[in-house]
Amino acid sequence: MPVQKAIGIIPARYASARFPGKPLAMISGKTMIQRVYEQAIKASSLEDVVVATDDQRIYDHVTGFGGKVLMTSPLHPSGTDRCQEAVKILRESGDGHGQSGIVINIQGDEPFLDPGQIDRVTALFTRPEVNIATLACRILHNEELENPNVVKVVFTTDRKVLIFSRSVIPFQRQVPLGSWLDHHPYYKHIGLYGFRMAVLQQITALEPSPLEVAESLEQLRWLQNGWDIYLDITGTESVAVDTPEDLLKLANNTR
Repeated sequence: MPVQKAIGIIPARYASARFPGKPLAMISGKTMIQRVYEQAIKASSLEDVVVATDDQRIYDHVTGFGGKVLMTSPLHPSGTDRCQEAVKILRESGDGHGQSGIVINIQGDEPFLDPGQIDRVTALFTRPEVNIATLACRILHNEELENPNVVKVVFTTDRKVLIFSRSVIPFQRQVPLGSWLDHHPYYKHIGLYGFRMAVLQQITALEPSPLEVAESLEQLRWLQNGWDIYLDITGTESVAVDTPEDLLKLANNTR
């Protein structure tokens, strides 16, 4: 069990290019953001869960179902930056919230999130060398391996990340591409992050790095600036909803 409790932040913005209003999309009678919130509060490692939004509609809705919510700037380029502002607001509020040393950035578009995954990320902070933590899952199908939207991750024997990439790493020179999974284990990144709060403040002050710009992956900024990222392996993964079509597929599968 984790030595120290964490605070969970769920960034939720309304103006998504591919799916405007996504946090308020309905799934079997509940909105996406309510389902994420209700899953997150089941995690035993979290002392509190707060939605961080930039939209009054989301703010009012979360308040309406009894959740905790903060209004943050509409100018943040990423959920990580929104998490940092939320933590700053909580720490300055004087009500005792946000005093944990760890913050978990919970994706707001995974309505059936496994709370145990949050606990696995938090548990990594029992290791003093861990400042940033995340998850990975074994890739089992070639279509995922070859899909650039599936981010691959390579790590050391003690599970310190070496690189994230949309490309397939490693390249197996002597093996046909269709057989790569038979000869080497590949892992995909699960986008659930944990940070020590002081580190979160530092990494959100960094400028975009060349690797980040090339791959459009913000975690490469942290690696390129010398921050270590550790991970745990999970056997399950949540289904993310990026588009209205994803939502339709999810609804059909849950009937």
